[in-house]
Amino acid sequence: MTIQSHEINAIKIAEIISDDIIIQSVQDGLDLMGNIYYQGFDKVILYEKNITPEFFDLKTKIAGEILQKFSNYRIGLAIVGDFGKYESKSMKDFIFESNKTKHINFVSTLEDALNNFPK
Repeated sequence: MTIQSHEINAIKIAEIISDDIIIQSVQDGLDLMGNIYYQGFDKVILYEKNITPEFFDLKTKIAGEILQKFSNYRIGLAIVGDFGKYESKSMKDFIFESNKTKHINFVSTLEDALNNFPK
């Protein structure tokens, strides 16, 4: 895992780069969040490929629990990927509602991720 640092208006953003699945459980999400926080980052960009597919099955509750942790600790999160492939109405609604808050964003490009964080 590599962390690429970005900075926008003095806000430090960590882009997580890896070929492996980094988040397979809620604990993995907490560990990543703690790691990022202690390195002085305010926001995180993750790629869909680095998150277990179970995250995108809302019945597992992994997504809700992880995103709740990021919200509670006020660490912004952007997940970059192709979310059009998820046909579940509940997942589409979940993504839509998350994106409305601007704190958790599901986006298609790194540029969108960097532009969608509240300044």
